Amino acid sequence: MQKLFLGILLLVLVLVFPLSTRAGVHVGVNISLPLPIVFVAPPELIVLPETNVYVVPDVEAEIYFYGGWWWRPWEGGWYRSRHYDSDWSYYEQVPSFYRRIPSDWRNDYRERRWRGSQWNYIQVPHEQVQQNWSAWQKSRYWEKHKSWGVEGLQPRMRSRQPSREVYTRQPQQQMRAVQPQRSQQYREEGQKIRQARPQHSQQQQAAGQKFRQAKPQHSQQQGAGQKFQKAQQQHSQHQQGNQKGGKGKGKGKGGEKGEK
Repeated sequence: MQKLFLGILLLVLVLVFPLSTRAGVHVGVNISLPLPIVFVAPPELIVLPETNVYVVPDVEAEIYFYGGWWWRPWEGGWYRSRHYDSDWSYYEQVPSFYRRIPSDWRNDYRERRWRGSQWNYIQVPHEQVQQNWSAWQKSRYWEKHKSWGVEGLQPRMRSRQPSREVYTRQPQQQMRAVQPQRSQQYREEGQKIRQARPQHSQQQQAAGQKFRQAKPQHSQQQGAGQKFQKAQQQHSQHQQGNQKGGKGKGKGKGGEKGEK
């Protein structure tokens, strides 16, 4: 009985372990991670003008730093990490900042030119970038103080960087500028309404007085009309009486003529 039990247990182990091993190998093959990059020294970065995106220019692989993350394309996909040389994890879509990166930025870097102007870029150690990127972006450090390192670079009408600080402050400033104007307009309209109220009440009072004065005249006119109607009735009655009297006199004269 024990031999039978041991045989069944051994058969189960033989069937289960190869399957789990094959499944583990299958998962490991599907998820490919970028090959590690060997850095002789910690990398230095430059900021690409008008983007707030930092790049490692002296490495063949594309390595970017943006929004507190290191970014790297690999075999048609994107990966990100909190470290520049390890712990890469798969990112499901193309980062939004990548659409603003010129495809020929490496040529501009070699020629030290940006949009046809001299580009005096500054290489910054990665520790400083990781510590200060957020404050620099909020204060627009590279644009205001360094002009992105480009000589004579004029700010564009619409910046290509999606800085939340810029887009949220402008509506607030506009609202603050509009609110005093609106409140002043409301005060002026209120004063006009208050000034118009006495005139309107005076006009109403004058109209009421005229109406009250016109009532007796109207009643007098009604009385005159009634008198006129009575006089007409009396006149018509008088005419009817005269007509009847004239007819009676005519009949009497005819009788006298017959007797003669």
